[in-house]
Amino acid sequence: MTKTKTKRTGVMVLGILFIGLCVSFLRLSRFGVDPFSAMNLGISGFIGWSFGTWQLLVNAIILVVVFFQARSCIGAGTIINMVFVGYIADFICYVANDVVQIQMNLPLRILALLLAQLMASMGVALYMVADMGIAPYDSVAIIIEKLTHQKIPFHKARILSDVVVVIIGIIFAIASGEGIWSVVGIGTIINACFNGPLIQFFKTKLEMFYL
Repeated sequence: MTKTKTKRTGVMVLGILFIGLCVSFLRLSRFGVDPFSAMNLGISGFIGWSFGTWQLLVNAIILVVVFFQARSCIGAGTIINMVFVGYIADFICYVANDVVQIQMNLPLRILALLLAQLMASMGVALYMVADMGIAPYDSVAIIIEKLTHQKIPFHKARILSDVVVVIIGIIFAIASGEGIWSVVGIGTIINACFNGPLIQFFKTKLEMFYL
C-alpha cells in the first residue's frame, strides 16, 4: 500500500469512527439523534430489529440507487461505513449504559450533543475528502444535486433529505407507541439544519490542508 493510499485509508477510517461516535453520543444525550438515525431508530423499533441490523439493510437498498446514479461515490469507505457505523453506535451505547452505567446528567447530555454535532460534520467531511467512497445516505444529497443540475446545491439537498427521513422516523416512532421524543429532539433539529453547511465548511478546509 502506497503512502498516499495509507493516508487516505486512515482519514477514511477516522471519519467513519467519528460518525459512529456521533450517533452513539446523540443517543446518549437523549436530545434526539441525527435525521438518518431517527428514521432507522423509528423503523427498527417498530419492527423489533436492532438498530445496527436495520441500518445496514437500509444502506444496502440506498446503495443500489447510488450504483446507478452516482457510482463514483462507491468505494471501500462506502462498505465499511454501511456495515460498521450502526454497530459501533450500538456497542458504545451498550458499554455506556449497561457496562459502565454512566449517569447522563444535564451537563453531560449537553456536552454529548455538542460533541456529536462536531463529529457528525467532521466525520462526513473526512471520508469525503479521503475519496474512498462515502456512506450511501450521504450520497443522496449528491444525487439530488446531480439530478437538479446543481439548482439544489449539496447543502440544501442535505437539508431536504434530512427533513424527509425525520418525518419518516416520527411516523414510525408514533406507530410503535414510543412517541416522537424517542427519536427526535433539539439534537435532530440542530443536525438537520446545520449538518449540510458544516460538512461543506469542514470539507473545504480539509481539502485545502489535505491537498
